[in-house]
Amino acid sequence: MRFSNRAKLLWSYLRRRERVPALPVEYIVETTAKCNLYCPMCPRETHKQPKEDMADEIFERLVEGASRTGEHMMLIGLGEPFMDRRIFERIEYCERHGISTLLSTNGTFLDEKTAERLLETRLAHITLSFDGASKETFEHYRKGARFEKVRENFVRFARMKHERGAGMQIVVQMVRMPGNAHEVEEFRRFWRAVPGVDQVRVKEDETNLVQQEGKRESSRPCHYLWRGPMYVKQDGNVYPCCQSYMLDGAPVGHMAEQSLAEIFNSESMRRLRRLHAEGRAGEVDMCARCCTTVPHPLLVAGSLVLHGKWVRRAVPVVERLVYGSKLPKRLLAPPRGQLVQIQKE
Repeated sequence: MRFSNRAKLLWSYLRRRERVPALPVEYIVETTAKCNLYCPMCPRETHKQPKEDMADEIFERLVEGASRTGEHMMLIGLGEPFMDRRIFERIEYCERHGISTLLSTNGTFLDEKTAERLLETRLAHITLSFDGASKETFEHYRKGARFEKVRENFVRFARMKHERGAGMQIVVQMVRMPGNAHEVEEFRRFWRAVPGVDQVRVKEDETNLVQQEGKRESSRPCHYLWRGPMYVKQDGNVYPCCQSYMLDGAPVGHMAEQSLAEIFNSESMRRLRRLHAEGRAGEVDMCARCCTTVPHPLLVAGSLVLHGKWVRRAVPVVERLVYGSKLPKRLLAPPRGQLVQIQKE
């Protein structure tokens, strides 16, 4: 079922169809909107969030609706996953329905006890967010976190995973911004030497908070509208992608009121696909201001030919090759031509 679903998504994307006879391969699911840190580059600083977790009814309806076609769910959003008291049960619920799970954490709650429990789950992938190589830089971007404590938590967790021979993929990630770009090489050097770390990723900033405003210039239709991930907020509202919420776009449906199939082919989704297919994405305010990289159609096609777990492993490798000038930069074209270029100091 998952292969045929991907084939239908691929055909619909290549043919630029506004109605898609399939469902997304992946979802971003905000199981909690609670967070314990203040990060100046985080959209929650401009979008006030409730101190609430996602209701079980919403979560279970989503997972059951995606169980035959979904390949993985990223249990993240504008909250810290380990503030969700049911996060371990949610991981198990997804796995029970054949959907692999991914987390991203700021590391403040990843003590030895939590690490032990997490390694007992079937979590497929975890991103350890660490935006700096020095105490000053890290604590500038992660206000409320202590550099030494979080680094110790991450190093211990990676080593525990390595000692157990666990199959969980660990990616340590830094978002490159003006204030930390000069620490990229030191960041890579340190984390590549830690046993248990599978990948070290330096990700370009896509928050729209430290980028210049501009008009969308890419003629490529956004792949998110066909393959996902769709973004399900803590309250059950569904958005075509995570950026659409941050850019004040309207939801395209609600999990308590509609099925996934109804939402994915709602009038709003069909309109977005039509405008993108016609090269008129700039007419959509949220798309015109979006900083997200738009991959070459060949990369999108590859992401639908391969199972999601292999795509997840390949993304940082492709980024590294492109930004290292070993692959053509046109494979990862920004949606507008006037982005801030962050240089290493």
